[in-house]
Formats: sequence, structure tokens, C-alpha cells
Amino acid sequence: MTSVWMRPEEPARGPRPSFSRAQLTEAAIRVADAEGLKAISMRRVATEIGSGTMSLYRYVSGKDDLIDLMLDAVAVEYMPAEVSGDWRADLRGLAVRTRQVMLRHPWIAPLTVGRQAAGPNRIRLMETGLRMVDGLGISIDGMLTITGTVMAFVSGFVSAEVAEVEASRLTGMDVTEWMARQAPFIQSLLETGEYPLFSRMTQEAGRRYVSWDERFAYGLDRLLDGVAARLPG
Repeated sequence: MTSVWMRPEEPARGPRPSFSRAQLTEAAIRVADAEGLKAISMRRVATEIGSGTMSLYRYVSGKDDLIDLMLDAVAVEYMPAEVSGDWRADLRGLAVRTRQVMLRHPWIAPLTVGRQAAGPNRIRLMETGLRMVDGLGISIDGMLTITGTVMAFVSGFVSAEVAEVEASRLTGMDVTEWMARQAPFIQSLLETGEYPLFSRMTQEAGRRYVSWDERFAYGLDRLLDGVAARLPG
């Protein structure tokens, strides 16, 4: 199983390709952005670029290669213009950009929990992330743990955010309407007296709407507080 980046983009024989691998990747991203990852197939992408399905196999071996190319292409959007040397500001900026990118391309979130191919842009992104925490007096394993934990927080948060948007789309109800539908059953549980803290939550919590942006900022800042507390010195 050879990495797609180890294979030549143009075949050694045959006619010159009518489109590039980059154009193929851009078309696949357009489809996924508009219709979701389930819409990605060799036939669907071939239709998008006006080509025959079999011609795509001159560029990629199948759908897995295509997704690897898509993830690596989008990784460029995470990249900061520069690393300032302020590790906290740099990591925070990376986390904020990553969330923005994942919301712009909702199909990315489910893919972050599995293995991802080490494409050139993803390697450059990892190098950049490690550079943000270089010089803090910690081992490379510690640096990987810090950057990986921040990215895992972003991935988990955005997965919940995207799932809520999808649930609203599928049910036709926003979260307030959905909770109202659950109210009779919840009330029946509260009347048993077996859930005092849950009862308190229903009475006291949620008096002020907390936006996704506020929740993200709060969680990210607390995470970075924890990182700072464990740094040497």
C-alpha cells in the first residue's frame, strides 16, 4: 500500500492527463462541503470535473486516496502566518483557526478520530505546532502531548457543534424545541424525587444563553491554564 504522495502524478505512458491531482482534490472538497462525505465516490467526483470514472484511477487508487488528498489540502488552511514565540497565543490561534476550518468543512470532524495519512501539508502543520512549544524545557513526547491534547479538544468540541447543526436539520427542531418535546418525560422523572441534582439543574441552569463561541473559549483557556501549570519552573 504505497502512499498516494509516493506515486507520480502523471503516468509514464499514455496520453497527457486532462486535469491535475490538485483539481481532482478541489472538486472532491466542493462535493463534500456541499453534500457531505457520503456523497464522495469516484463516479460523483468524475461527474463534477466532467470526466469518465475510470480516468480518475490514473491519479488515485480509490476513495481512500482521495480522502487523504482532501485532508492534506485542507490542512493548509490551519497554518498560521508565523509563530510568534508566545506558546500560549500561538496554540490558541491554532485552535481557533482549526475550529473555523472544521466548521467550514464539516466533513472533517468525523475523520479526525481515526488514522490520518501523513501528507506533506499535515507534516508541515505538525512541525509548526511543535515549534510553538519548542524551548519550554519539555521532551518531544511532552510537546506532542500538548499539541495533540489541544487538537483533540478542538476536534471533540467541533464534532458536538456539527452534530447539533445536523440534528436540527434532520429533525426540523432547534435545541429549545427539542427540549420542550422531552419535558413531559423529564417531569415524570423529577416527580420521583430520585434526581435532586438533575432537578436543581432544571431549575437553576441555563438562565443565560451561552454561545458555542463562549463555550469554546472557556474550555480552551482552561485547557491552556492546565498546560501552563505543568510547565517546568
